[in-house]
Amino acid sequence: MIYIRIILLGCLFMLASCQLDSENKKEGKDNSDPVEKRVDIADIEVGIRLYIEKKVRESKGYFHFKDNHRDLRLKLVRVHTEYLSSLGPRHHFACVDLADANGDVYDVDFFLKGDSGDMRVTQTTLHKLNGKPFYSWKQRKDKTWHRVAVEEASRELLGIIEGEDEFEFYYQVELPEIKEDAKAWIPIARSDSFQTIELIRLKTPGKRKMLEEKQYDNLILYLELGEESSNKQIEIAYRVARREKGPYIEQTPVAGIYLESNLLVPVNTRFRSIANETLQGKHEESTLVQARVLYDYVIENMRYAKFGDYGSGDAVYACDSKTGNCTEFHSLFIALARSAGIPARFAVGASIPSERNEGGIDGYHCWAEFYAEGKWWPVDISEADKYSNLATYYFGRHPANRIELSRGRDLVVEPGPESGPINFHAYPVLEIDGHQIKPETSFSFIRKPTR
Repeated sequence: MIYIRIILLGCLFMLASCQLDSENKKEGKDNSDPVEKRVDIADIEVGIRLYIEKKVRESKGYFHFKDNHRDLRLKLVRVHTEYLSSLGPRHHFACVDLADANGDVYDVDFFLKGDSGDMRVTQTTLHKLNGKPFYSWKQRKDKTWHRVAVEEASRELLGIIEGEDEFEFYYQVELPEIKEDAKAWIPIARSDSFQTIELIRLKTPGKRKMLEEKQYDNLILYLELGEESSNKQIEIAYRVARREKGPYIEQTPVAGIYLESNLLVPVNTRFRSIANETLQGKHEESTLVQARVLYDYVIENMRYAKFGDYGSGDAVYACDSKTGNCTEFHSLFIALARSAGIPARFAVGASIPSERNEGGIDGYHCWAEFYAEGKWWPVDISEADKYSNLATYYFGRHPANRIELSRGRDLVVEPGPESGPINFHAYPVLEIDGHQIKPETSFSFIRKPTR
C-alpha cells in the first residue's frame, strides 16, 4: 500500500528559511544561525507526538483540526518517520496521518519550531484526504517554492518518471527478541524485461538458503534463526535499472492460473454477476474495451482508505466495504476480470519517490496486469483513483520509478510457512515457534545522481 510524498526537502528548507528570515527582519534580529543542540529525526518524532498528545488531552480524546473548510475531530494513526525533516536551525517538518470517526484518513503537514524536547507547531496544512493530494510543490527560477494545484502539476510531481530510472534500493528488517526457533521468508527481486537487478549487499543472521517459487518464478530468501539472532538486522541492497512499462508480448504461454481463483481472490457467481452487469452492452466489444470498463468500475466504486481489515488483498472485503489500499483495488479488479474471462495477475514491490533523490519509502505498493490483444497490459488502479487526470496513463503504463519484488498470490515453497501459502510477498514472513510475527521493515533509496 502506497502514498506519494510531494514535499521536497529543498522545498521545505526554502520555506522554513524564508519564514525565519521574515521573522528576524520584523524583529530586527541578526540572521546568523544560533548555537543549538543538534536535533535528529527521533527528536522531531517525539516533538510532534508530544504536541498531538497534549492537544488530545485538551480536547477530551481527539486532535482538533480546523481550516477554512473543515472542523474535524481526529485520532492519530501514525507519524511518517520516513519524511521527518530538520529544515535548518530550530525549524522542522513532520507529516502525520489522522483519522476521523468515519474512517477517513487525513494527511496533515506540520511545521515545527524549537529545540529537542521543546517544540511548538507553527503551521498545519491539510495535504491529502484518503491518499488524494490537495496540492503539490514546484520550484521557481529563483529557487523558492510555491504550491501548485494538482491539476497543474507535472507528471513527475505526481509520482511518474517516464522512460528510465536508476537507483539503489535498501530493504531492512529489525528482528524482534527470539526465544524459540524461528524461520523467515523474504522476497528477493529478480531481473526481467523491465528491470535489471544487481544484489549488492545481503547481510543476515542465522542459516540462509535461496528458494525457487516455481509457479510465478519468484526467488525467496529462507532463514533459520535462533536466540543469537535476537534484535539483529537483515539488510538487503540492490542496484536497479528500470524502464517504463507498457503493453508487452511475453513469450511464455498465458497460463490457466490467471483465470482461476486465489484464496482471497475468488472467481465465483457473485463476481461473475457483477462483471456481467458492469459489462452490459459491452459483451460484443473487444477484451481491451471490457477491461477498461472494469478498470473504471473499480475507480468509481472503491475509496482509498486505510482502515478496517485492509491490506490483505481480499476481493470479497473490497466488494463489501468498497474501501482499501492498493491490494484491495487490484484484487477486486483481478476477480472481476477473471470472472469475465480476462486473464489477470498480481505483482508487488515499491514505488520510488519521483520528486526527490533519496530517503524513505512509504511501504510497499502493488499493481496488476491483464491480457488482451496478444499482450499484457499493466494497470495501477489505486494511483489512477488518487489522480483522476492520470487514469488514462495508468491504464497500460507503469512508470520507471518502481521495483518489483515478487508476483502472484498463494506462493508455495519448500520449506514453507506453517501458516500455509504466502498470500503475497513484499514484507518478510517471520514465524517464531510456528506463530507469525510482523517484524519492523523499512524501505529507502538513493537515486543515481545524473537525474
